[in-house]
Amino acid sequence: MRYFLCISSFSLLFAVLIPALGCGGGSSATQNNSTQAPAITLKAQPSTVASGASTMLSWNASNASSVSISGYGTFPVSGSLKVTPTATTTYTASAIGSAGKAQSSTTVSVTGTSSQKPTISFSAQPASVVAGASTVLTWAATNATSVSIAGVGNYGASGSVTVSPNATITYTATATGPEGTVASSTTVTVDPNPTISLSAQPDTIDSGQTVTLSWTTSNANSVAIPGLGTFPANGSTQVNPSTSTTYSATAQGAVGTAEASTTVKVNGTSLSHLQASGGWEGWGELPPDYNTCAYPCPGVTWGMTQGIKSPSLSGDATEFNIGGTTSYADVLWNNHLIGQGTSQGLPDSNHTLLPTLHNFTYDAYFYPTNLGITQALEFDINMYFDGLSLIWGHQCNVLGGNVWDIWDNVNKQWVSSGVACHLKNNAWNHVTIQVQRESDNWLLFQSITLNGVTSTINRYYAPGSVSGNWWGITVNYQMDGNHDQAAYSAYLDNFTFTYW
Repeated sequence: MRYFLCISSFSLLFAVLIPALGCGGGSSATQNNSTQAPAITLKAQPSTVASGASTMLSWNASNASSVSISGYGTFPVSGSLKVTPTATTTYTASAIGSAGKAQSSTTVSVTGTSSQKPTISFSAQPASVVAGASTVLTWAATNATSVSIAGVGNYGASGSVTVSPNATITYTATATGPEGTVASSTTVTVDPNPTISLSAQPDTIDSGQTVTLSWTTSNANSVAIPGLGTFPANGSTQVNPSTSTTYSATAQGAVGTAEASTTVKVNGTSLSHLQASGGWEGWGELPPDYNTCAYPCPGVTWGMTQGIKSPSLSGDATEFNIGGTTSYADVLWNNHLIGQGTSQGLPDSNHTLLPTLHNFTYDAYFYPTNLGITQALEFDINMYFDGLSLIWGHQCNVLGGNVWDIWDNVNKQWVSSGVACHLKNNAWNHVTIQVQRESDNWLLFQSITLNGVTSTINRYYAPGSVSGNWWGITVNYQMDGNHDQAAYSAYLDNFTFTYW
């Protein structure tokens, strides 16, 4: 009886323990998995990284058959993944099971990040050119592997290239990098080249006559003519060349220049740079008869120095000075150009040249230093042949009323021309004197041009007489003393005598 009870007790205990020990537990677990929702945890270690550094994503899921991470794919229910974010990023993992889906997210902070999109600077230097001239395009790009310039070419991330546009153009440079492209533009303005035409009317003259230079331009602001000055873009000016001369004009545009030239032919033969020539002789002239006397001459002193550099137009001027003690004493400097005593190699020994000559021009620049004590300055052309004396005398009577006087050969006296003679003090003055020997050997005083202003004289005088053995042409430069015979000086430069 007691034995029966023991077996029964053991059997009861066994019946209770068997389920507790999990015998046949597989069937019970499968039933629970199909009814419980999945769960997942996702972590990043470290959760903060520097730009370009890596972190490890780790996850563990339950009640799930797989895990997917957005952007990376599907993975087992537990595992890890190395990632390298370039900016702060939130990662999301999804656990998928038969009872549904669960998600977990984690954020990785990235420090020291900046935009990796390309940038570019682009410019042209100079930004304004004339047609066909060159300019340099320069660029510098960041976060870029190449730069392309439309219509020009493909280049590295930084550099320069020379271009020569013929018209205003906008250049566009595009920088390309891993994270995209960016463009920049620059405009080169092409200004048209200036043009100029220059003409002379008339283009052939006798020495001393007036010529009008005229010019027209396009795309120009001003015109410069060496020796004459700067003028408006379109205009004219008058000149009185004593020798054949080529005039050049330069038109100045916004960013360029243009040049033109024209030649004026002057009839006749010219003897130039006479102030620096040999053959000059100085003579004193004393009142009241004003007969000449050689140095030393009582009561008047004088000097002449060639090769003066300043003041000078040519770098080879000549200084003349006068002084003394006799009131109104004069000094005459004379040079024999043609015929007897020629300084120019023109002796005309067979007497064939002089009879053919009828036109003469005296052209010189002179620089008075003290007009307040300068009584007069004289410029003469003298011709002697066949017993005739033709003296075309001209004096600027400074202290006698600032008027030009001319010489009466027969009566041997000065006659007022009525033409004003206002000189510039301590500055260069330019005189051009035009005279003519008529067919009957009368003298014609044609014109005087002073500092660009021409005054017509048109006075006729009969010739004087002279010894029959005199033969030649001479020129004079004379300085007259004042009442006090105060000493003063003057300079002569670019002295040209023309004959035909």
